[in-house]
Amino acid sequence: MNTIQRTLIILFLTNFWASNAQVPEGYDLWLGYSKIENAATLENYRKVCSSIYFQQSSEISNTAKEELKRGLDKMLDQKTSFTNSHEKATSLVVATTNKLDNALLKILQSEIPKVQKNGFLIKSVNTGKKQQCIITAQDDAGLLYGVFRFLQLIQTEKAIDEIAILDNPRIDLRVLNHWDNLDRTVERGYAGFSLWNWQKLPESIDQRYIDYARANASIGINGTVLTNVNANALVLTPMYLEKVAALANVFRKYGIKIYLTARFSAPIEIGGLSTADPLDPEVQNWWDNKTKEIYKMIPDFGGFLVKANSEGQPGPQNYGRSHADGANMLAKSLQAFNGVVMWRAFVYSEHDPTDRAKQAYLEFVPFDGKFMDNVLIQSKNGPIDFQPREPFHPMFGAMPQTPLMMEFQITQEYLGFSTHLVFLPKLFEEVLQSDTYAKGKGSTVAKVIDGTLQGQKLTGIAGVSNIGNDLNWTGHPFAQANWFGFGRLAWNPNIASDQIAKEWLQLTYSSEPEFTKALIPMMINSREAVVNYMNPLGLHHIFDTGHHYGPGPWVSELSRPEWNPTYYHKADSLGVGFNRTRSGSNAISQYNKEFQTMIENLETCPEEYLLWFHHLPWDYKLQNGQTLWNGIALRYQKGVDQVEEMIATWNNMKQYVSENKYHETKMLLNIQLKEAKWWRDACLLYFQTFSKMPLPDGVDQPQHSLKHYKSLKFPFAPGIRPQWN
Repeated sequence: MNTIQRTLIILFLTNFWASNAQVPEGYDLWLGYSKIENAATLENYRKVCSSIYFQQSSEISNTAKEELKRGLDKMLDQKTSFTNSHEKATSLVVATTNKLDNALLKILQSEIPKVQKNGFLIKSVNTGKKQQCIITAQDDAGLLYGVFRFLQLIQTEKAIDEIAILDNPRIDLRVLNHWDNLDRTVERGYAGFSLWNWQKLPESIDQRYIDYARANASIGINGTVLTNVNANALVLTPMYLEKVAALANVFRKYGIKIYLTARFSAPIEIGGLSTADPLDPEVQNWWDNKTKEIYKMIPDFGGFLVKANSEGQPGPQNYGRSHADGANMLAKSLQAFNGVVMWRAFVYSEHDPTDRAKQAYLEFVPFDGKFMDNVLIQSKNGPIDFQPREPFHPMFGAMPQTPLMMEFQITQEYLGFSTHLVFLPKLFEEVLQSDTYAKGKGSTVAKVIDGTLQGQKLTGIAGVSNIGNDLNWTGHPFAQANWFGFGRLAWNPNIASDQIAKEWLQLTYSSEPEFTKALIPMMINSREAVVNYMNPLGLHHIFDTGHHYGPGPWVSELSRPEWNPTYYHKADSLGVGFNRTRSGSNAISQYNKEFQTMIENLETCPEEYLLWFHHLPWDYKLQNGQTLWNGIALRYQKGVDQVEEMIATWNNMKQYVSENKYHETKMLLNIQLKEAKWWRDACLLYFQTFSKMPLPDGVDQPQHSLKHYKSLKFPFAPGIRPQWN
């Protein structure tokens, strides 16, 4: 065999393997673009897309065109072609509003002024000569989002003959926070290692970077913070900035800006200064020069995310300065480049005996109106730490002169990691629709963060991601829905969670009505199930220490009081719960009067927050007449029962999903059931040492002793914070 023959054989085999390569199940997320099987529907879509005019003017619009072709080629099972002018376009026109011809502008004259930045209009119109479908936007990013929405309509086989969708994002900055370390470990990450291969960057661009950007753009996410909030200053050095710039070049095509975490002590650690005092001119000058260096390499750099004076991280208080001093120093450096500072409000001190739930409010609210215009205060959704259920953070009703940025946790640190099926948009929706009463009834958290309540010009929302190098990106197949759902709520914080569940199921699995009819309730109820078998009736932060894997209500000997679960449940022979009323820590005083009144009165306090705000006797009577002890026990049992119901539901769905997808989720649900029982048994045995009451009828007896549950160790638990932090 000669060289030419060998070369031809290698080329043939390479092409054969490439054409027959199978994308791993789950890798495509909600962008599978399966062929439309209904013949009549397929023919109609082919007609609408038979001749397409696509106006290109930038990298982003070129990306949109490529995505449109990719989606249509696969779903319509034909090669998509494009024409060069409006006149030849007989079916579909994709163009920004300034490129539409006069006839279309006249037809759309009432809608076009309503299209805002990043928004889009998809409309079927009759020009008098022909029927056309129009996708238009004020900018190229809006055009990209419009194309993705159009493809999603086809994926879910929606009618597009007489379509009219005008959709604008309600929030400006829609950002993922990656807690990725430079060694590729991921703090609180449960889906493998970090996506970012720093060793191979900048030369090697993994296809995952591109597909990650596609997935984010498809749900409207426009920013990503690459590195952990427990920051490493090395990422701000030239050797890493070169790598960051390579990622920015990929993401820019999808309308996504890159942000970095700024370690407050960076001027000392990599700058050679003796101080990081934000009021020191040398420190300000160092950050000015560092910012210029970054923007020279990454012209569209978004700005910094900062965790300061929290859990051992350095910050302005090291120098007797305020959070406003620290945030404004960085904001001054970024201002000329239109960059922003996202300053986290997750702060609490081991030296402050005040109820931890009160501390962030006390540190930030006095500085309302003192932050520069390009600073957002990024607050977790609740006052403690991403618990299965928390009341909304009181800061959302108390800082009218400061842009407040919501921080949700998409990764399931306190919700069973990536082995429990928990649909988080239900949690997000509950928080967003909570009423702060800041300007009377109807002052929801959603209105605070989208700026409509107080007229904020800069708005933002962040999600702590669970995206790793697992084949399906998120560890649990259904955890993809939490990424998807965060993006949809970041775009519009008023979307109902059941609508999000339906969209995701149709895009990812099946549009069969029997499938979605069964799975939507299962997904919606999954969050309440995990609350029941982990932290019912307002119990919170009773997780085992460090890894937060499983129950640990007995933990009481950690070095800081507020790190101990016993600090939060305060169980004793008299009762259980944290008294945050006026007779206790008075944390309710940080909420507006209407909320205070509702919570303080036991007759009106929602039972889901009962033990969050009240310490009550074991024989206290709940609304259903049960004692508190019986109520807690029955809630734990109900959570276990709900997981069993989820398993039964999934078992009936086998015909609608592939064999691999079915078995993977089934195995994970079995793990979830095992761990739900573990939570029930361990917690009830522990609390029973105080209540001295028997388990009520209907609650299964524990499988092991309390001593057994206390002895369990989990050195294999993923996502633990690295020791250097």
